[in-house]
Order: sequence, then structure tokens, then C-alpha cells
Amino acid sequence: MSSRPTIASVRTGLAIALLAIALAACDYASTPQQPSGGDRLANLNETGFPIVEEPIRLTFFSHKSNSNTGNWNDTLIWREYARMTNMTIDFQLTNVDVLPEKRNLVFASGELPDAFHTAVLPTSDLVTYGSQGVLIRLNELIDKYAPNLKAYMNRYPEIRKGMTMPDGNIYAFPSLIDPGFTSAIIGSQLWINEPFLKALGMSEPQTTEELYRYFQAVKTKDPNGNGLADEIPLALYDMSWLIDQLKGAWGLGNRGNNHPKVDVDPAGGKLRYIPADPKYKEVLQYLNRFYAEGFFYKDVFTIKPAEVNAKFPDGLFGGTLGVNPNVSLQGVSGYIGVGALAGPGGERLFSRAKSPMPLVGGMAITRKNPYPEATVRWADYFYGDEGIKLFLLGVKDKSYTEKNGKPEWIDEIRTDPGAIGKYVTWAGGWYPSVLKQQYFLGHESSPENVRVSERIKPYFPQELWPPFSFTKEEVGEYAELETDLNAYVSEMAMKFITGSVPFLKWDEYVATLKRMGMNRYLELYDAAYRRYKTN
Repeated sequence: MSSRPTIASVRTGLAIALLAIALAACDYASTPQQPSGGDRLANLNETGFPIVEEPIRLTFFSHKSNSNTGNWNDTLIWREYARMTNMTIDFQLTNVDVLPEKRNLVFASGELPDAFHTAVLPTSDLVTYGSQGVLIRLNELIDKYAPNLKAYMNRYPEIRKGMTMPDGNIYAFPSLIDPGFTSAIIGSQLWINEPFLKALGMSEPQTTEELYRYFQAVKTKDPNGNGLADEIPLALYDMSWLIDQLKGAWGLGNRGNNHPKVDVDPAGGKLRYIPADPKYKEVLQYLNRFYAEGFFYKDVFTIKPAEVNAKFPDGLFGGTLGVNPNVSLQGVSGYIGVGALAGPGGERLFSRAKSPMPLVGGMAITRKNPYPEATVRWADYFYGDEGIKLFLLGVKDKSYTEKNGKPEWIDEIRTDPGAIGKYVTWAGGWYPSVLKQQYFLGHESSPENVRVSERIKPYFPQELWPPFSFTKEEVGEYAELETDLNAYVSEMAMKFITGSVPFLKWDEYVATLKRMGMNRYLELYDAAYRRYKTN
């Protein structure tokens, strides 16, 4: 399909990114580090507020998601935090649609911000630019000036291990989910239309086959009772989400969804490339039945999210995958969450669960920053309870109120969800802080999300891997292999599901993966995994 990237185009983008890294290395080699000195430390308060006695101003490169409608420099929490800290931040916002390209250009130009904040830095960037000294080492700074983050690192050793790069250094503040916030660990879920379910006289699906039969009944048995065959079984605009949602019913993805294509083969204990496994073929065959029987709204491989969402108020969808439509879409109700499904072999694993550290690179400080100690203190506040509350809710009586000890948005936000961007900036995620249920008023905290999440939790993988990191010698080869393999896997998944390539070609597909370097990819992955285990 024309909307999906070709292997050649993706490799071209990778080559540009690697060239940017090479050019940046030349520039940074001659760039002197900011001098340390008594003046900045004399201006620093090691505890409490303000963080600095004399006001300072810093520039942060940040990403702005399409769901975040505010200008961060005018947002309530950042004006309030500037007042508290004596530190004013100039957020340079980049739209998420062009974030990787813009981020690479900033690194290549040498015109660095003082920090990358909510910039979705991959571990490859942390390794590359950390080893060059472009991003500063944070180990000792965290130890001395970040007690809140340090407490999380001590409480959850997997967080410390995931934050530590192959050279033993920490270069970034992570994006964390409180491990007790099960609904957020799950994230997007599978939702079905409860009135349709009742009209069809069916129970909530417990297996993949029951889910198929439910969608088939939605398609053929007129659950809305209008005498027309206008029902649409499944609202979806990203097939990879559905694959990740269902593959656990075939026992795949047993280390969680931070690693959607690699897990551990229970037969031999070695790493497994999921898209080459025979059970993955069965997942695609199952979805081929969905496609053949017209369960999707229009062409699932090309349709845009806005087109799907605009159709929801018509009340024709039997189910959807994503955020809670009852909360996220106006005029929509009646959807219930579906628990973990059992597959044809009786396996029942919810493999879409994420690590409590979905992103290592939530915020990194550059060598340009003249106030690294103050910046570490600035960031650490948002890993403590007071800071998490400020970040997620804003300022009491200005963005939220409390009733019976529970927060709720002011009327303006309740009546116009888009107004939230005037007060807080967490929409879109990937920020350096902690998502905590008691302070979060997003869809993950809705009663239905919480209910179904607790039912799913017993089927979580026993171990949820955080992101791994690769050495500077490995990262280029790994990135190229992953880009090529991912593009080919996506292309062939589409062809198998739509039937344009028959499943008789499966062995040829696997042979092609091997020729493309799948085994070498797993070797690199295994090296990163072993480092993670011994960090």
C-alpha cells in the first residue's frame, strides 16, 4: 500500500540519521564543555524552593503531540513551576509528526538546547550522544540531587538496570508508570458494544473463537435492529495494535510489549523472533478470516484515525481497540472492556502489558547546559508525590478541585476537554515523570478501565522487559537490521492478512527474514539482553 513505508525509503531515512550522527561527532569534538564553577553552585539551593536564588532561563527541545492543544510556554503548570523554582523554561515545541527528523537535525547542527524534554529519545541516541559527551552523564548528579527518582531506582531494580547504558552511564530521566496503575500498564484495550452483545444474546468473549463469532454476528444479525446490514464489527486503523493484542492468545510476547517482536522461546529458553514463529502464522491466519469476512471499517491499512472516530457517534461499531471510547469520544457510550482471551491451544497471556518504564529517554541534559545541578533538581520534583500531582492535575482551584479528597477537573475542562492544554501538558505521554492513578483523570482511571484491567492482570507476563540498549559499536548495525526487518514484516503481514500472498508462501517469507539478517539481529538482541540482566 502506498501509505506504508518501503524498505528503501526507511533505509534512506536511517542513512540520513547516521550521517547526522557522524557530522555531529565532528562538531562536538571541538566544542568545549561548559565550565563548572562556584558561582552556579553558590546560586543553587540543594533542597527546597526556590531551586536557585537568582533567576535563570533555559531552553528545552520538546515534542508536542496532536492531542496537546496548548502552548507550553503559557501553560499554567509551567508558569507556576517557574514561580516556585526561579527557573524559566523556554519550550521549543516540535510536532510529533516530524519529531525524529527535527531531533536529528538539532543534534547534527550543534545548536543544542539545554535539555531534551519529552523528546522521545531512543536508547540509540542516548548511547551515541552520551558516549560523545553531547548528553551529560547523570549518575552522580542523580545520586546527589534527585532523591525522588533515586527512590524509584532503589525500589524497582529493573528501572535502574534499564536506565543504565552499556558503558555503565545514565544519560536520561525516564518516563515511568507507577507499577500499581494496572490500567496504564495495559494502555489501549479491546472494547465491545454491550448493547449489541445483549441484543445478540451472547456473553462477553472469553476466547479468540468466541470473539470471532461475536464479530460475525454483528456483521450478519442486525444487532441495532434497524433492518439494515449497516453494522461494522471492528473499528481499527492500525493492524499492528490488533496483532499485539491477540498474539498472547498463542503464547507469543511473553516479555511484554516494549519488545513486540522478540521474546523467549519457552521450548529452549533462547530469544525468539516472533514474526518468524509458526504461531505468528496462526495469528495472521486468524486475522485473514476477519479481513475476508469484512469485519473492518473500510481498508484498515489506509484509513486515518479521524475518519474512524468520526463514525463512532453513528452507533454502528461492534468493537474497537484503543483508548476507552466512552471517555475519549463525545456522544459515545455502551462499550465494555474485554479480558485476556484464550487461544486455540488454551494459552491465555496478555502480552500487550508494558514495562513500568516504557521509555528511558524522557529527558536528557546537554553539555551546553550551564546549570546541570539545578536542572536535575528541576526534573526530580516530578518523580515525587507533590510534583506528580502538579504535573498531572495542575494547580488546585485553578485547574482542578477536590471533593471528598478526590480531584476533579474544573467545569471548563469537563465541558471542553481540549481546554486541558491551557493547564497541563501530559497529553501525548513520554514525559519525565510518573503516571500515578490517584492523580490521573485520563481514561485509564475510568471505572470500566480499572475493572477490566484487574481482570487482565493475572494474565500478565511474569517478566516485563524495559527497553534494552546497544553499544556504540552495535547500534548502527542493529538499527539498520531492525528497520529492514520491521518494514518487511509489516509489508508481509498486510499481504498475508489480505490474501494477496497465500500462506503457502510462509516458508519463503521466513527464509527471506533469515537472508535479511534475522539471526544476526537476534545475536545483537541477546547481547543487549545479557547486559541488561547483569547491569
